[in-house]
Amino acid sequence: MNVLLVYPKIPPTFWSFEAALSFVSKKSAEPPLGLITVASLLPEDWNLKLVDMNVSKLKDDHIIWADYVFLSGMNVQINSFRDVIRKCNLLGTKIVAGGPLATTQHQDFLGIDHFVLNEAEITLPMFLKDLENGTPQYIYRTDEFPDIHQTPPPKWELLEMNKYASMSIQYSRGCPYDCDFCSITMLNGRKPRTKTKEQFINELNILYNLGWRGGLSVVDDNFIGNKVQLKKELLPALIEWTRRKDDPFKFITEVSINLADDDELIKLMVEAGMNNIFVGIETPDDKGLEVCGKFQNRKRDMVETVHTLHRNGFIVSGGFIVGFDSDTSDIFEKQIDFITRSGIPSAMVGLLNAPTGTKLFARLKSENRLLETFSGNNMDGSINFIPKMNYQDLMRGYHKIINTIYAPKEYYSRLFTFLKNYKVPKWQKQRITIPEVKAFFKLIFKLGLLGEGKIHFWKLFWTSLIKYPKKFTLAMTLAVYGFHFRSVAAKL
Repeated sequence: MNVLLVYPKIPPTFWSFEAALSFVSKKSAEPPLGLITVASLLPEDWNLKLVDMNVSKLKDDHIIWADYVFLSGMNVQINSFRDVIRKCNLLGTKIVAGGPLATTQHQDFLGIDHFVLNEAEITLPMFLKDLENGTPQYIYRTDEFPDIHQTPPPKWELLEMNKYASMSIQYSRGCPYDCDFCSITMLNGRKPRTKTKEQFINELNILYNLGWRGGLSVVDDNFIGNKVQLKKELLPALIEWTRRKDDPFKFITEVSINLADDDELIKLMVEAGMNNIFVGIETPDDKGLEVCGKFQNRKRDMVETVHTLHRNGFIVSGGFIVGFDSDTSDIFEKQIDFITRSGIPSAMVGLLNAPTGTKLFARLKSENRLLETFSGNNMDGSINFIPKMNYQDLMRGYHKIINTIYAPKEYYSRLFTFLKNYKVPKWQKQRITIPEVKAFFKLIFKLGLLGEGKIHFWKLFWTSLIKYPKKFTLAMTLAVYGFHFRSVAAKL
């Protein structure tokens, strides 16, 4: 069997880091971990090819070669997803679709031969068995969540690894929290399921032996969902491995804000090299947190919590949302004020949307407030429900946030707040690679000579070089991020 695995194109968003990637001559921030995990579950004697449309062009010859195209993607990729379906239909190649988008919206797609939904460890073997018997069904799904102790390592060797800024790996699935706008608990459950420490270390060894060095995203729904197991098993083993291998990876992951309440967990994560974290902050307004069920964020000084994480060696990126039913006209200034005082460089501000199947989706449907359109991109100005706030006021307020927090003066000022608070981990070494040298000269040219807000860039350059020399490389990286954020904001 010849199988082509296809990952659709992701449109430009804050998350894509498209403009920033050009500085380091990369095509995509991260690879399609789901598809290369599916590849590891397919029969060993099948011929497999992967086309990630974010790094390579999907050609007709690729599709004609294949007996089946395995297609996966997220909501934000829906337009490209449909384009791939049309192309395969015209060329007569059968399609097997799965992943988050297909699982939540399979009824919205025509032209798919087979849907293999939910988590592939359960549904893919069902499809493969029927296919072998000549009786493949149209749809396969399950209400069960698999034990991922048996999940084989992803086939990273299918990737064009040199085209990615970072690699991806997974330790757990599921999140103990149940925010009403989030589809994670619907897709992966509320009880975190983990791999064994042996599995995780084995996967690190595979990536290490493939020659990968640098950024490595642990793409868990909430990495600290099972704190006890992390502290007792994984993190001690990871610390030992990273020291023995001379810290080859810079780990990035997603956590809930209550990480700040656990000093032992903070110490172990930072020591293990996990110092770049994304946190869903959503809103500084307590009513908004109550409305969406974000109880872990309530009853705390959120600005001080972020500063605590920075002071302990974490680089915090934050997710923010406007458009909650409780939001009033002052929410936009509140968001700007919080982001400014927190010193979060990468503040991803989006409009509230209701993904299919979430608790928010069900509530809005019962209130007859849902709209047909859903792009999956909460940063393109689209919204799939009728908001309580006047729509025009919501749009103007949202654009005010974006145009303020990424304006050069405000953004560079926020970087100074971050640099003042951030403590560099002891294990971090100053290693300068040839690609980084090339990126440095690009940023001098694009930001220092041609860029908007040159005076603010040079102030950051000299202040970080003289006052925070150990943070200089990071300061320049964040300056590049700001260039990307402004390029996306300009298109909104």
